[in-house]
Amino acid sequence: MAVSAPMVIDLENLGLEAGGYLLVQRALHDLPVGGRLIVRGSDPALRIHLAAWSRSTGHVADVVGGEPAVIKGSAVTARWNRAERAGGAGSGGVLPHADVRWGLAMRGALVEEGGPPLHVDLVDRDLVWADAARQLYINGSARQWDPAKEVHWDDPFSLPAEIEAAVVQVMTYLVENEYAALLIPAKFIARLHPHYREVMQVLSIQVADEARHVEVFSRRATLRSDEVGVSGAGGRASLQTLLDEPDFSLASFLLSVLGEGSFLDLLSFIARHAPDPVTREVASLALRDERRHVAFGMAHLRYAVDADRSLLGRMRMAAERRHDALASTAGLNQDVYDSLVTLASHAWNPASIATGWQAVQDLQRDMDQGRQRRLILLGFPGDEAAELSALHTRNFM
Repeated sequence: MAVSAPMVIDLENLGLEAGGYLLVQRALHDLPVGGRLIVRGSDPALRIHLAAWSRSTGHVADVVGGEPAVIKGSAVTARWNRAERAGGAGSGGVLPHADVRWGLAMRGALVEEGGPPLHVDLVDRDLVWADAARQLYINGSARQWDPAKEVHWDDPFSLPAEIEAAVVQVMTYLVENEYAALLIPAKFIARLHPHYREVMQVLSIQVADEARHVEVFSRRATLRSDEVGVSGAGGRASLQTLLDEPDFSLASFLLSVLGEGSFLDLLSFIARHAPDPVTREVASLALRDERRHVAFGMAHLRYAVDADRSLLGRMRMAAERRHDALASTAGLNQDVYDSLVTLASHAWNPASIATGWQAVQDLQRDMDQGRQRRLILLGFPGDEAAELSALHTRNFM
């Protein structure tokens, strides 16, 4: 390939250390790929200073006695020998594969060779991407809410002891589930290449959402009570299977599509049957966030399934594997189940208890139908969607 004639600048009597380096830098910036810059000047220390400056800034200087001082350039400056861009020029080019050698460079930046590699393993677009990620991040960022302002903690109310105990138990259950929903995206953020920054931003918003949910559910649990409820072993075992799933898409499937998807119905149920305004507000606000989490999980999985249809089979195996692992556990804590019935009953008489019991049966039916709808949208046939939904953990999440 032909090499263009070198660019020449003349510093005249200006010393490099007296500002001449700025003119050199400016000229280097405009070098074409493979170009050379010849620096002329009458300052007696020019060649010595140019060699030292080049070394300190990463340039390659060819300073020969009796010849003009020369800096050889490749790409923008000689510093960029064997350099590459982290994606296309500009910040919009999302590549199918991100190189760990780019480190934390901004997408589109020209990456100088020699920095340390980034220790991440989620480096392929099809494994993490969702076309809706940017818009979901924008929406999530705009809809962050302040518990101190959005929840009317000081509103007066008084509940019978049994009803308050039911609220406390449900809130205790919600808190430990939200811990899992916080830890899972946080775990994947640490494994994700920042080239896919929109996904990283969405997951970060989810972590912030779940941290806020933990705050408001914990605060409601202790608003009128010094003691919180029971944590069931079966529930914790169910959540541990989520934490243990190493695959991003499968974790999104189990957590967002099946688990948080079921929680949309649960939070709607709690808001609808809340015996006090604070419980209604915290459930309604959390529901708003969870809808966005489910939307991202669905958007990612639809993108990933389009890229690789075999993912449907792996999702089925993940659901079956989790079901088998939890087959010997009790599932939903009986105290939580009874508390949901109590909240929907509103009174302690046979007719009211029958109403509350039926409301919880209807809740479970709604959860099942919602799971089936989402599974069908992902590409599962109707009969297979019904089978997979029936395998979902009895702990709801």
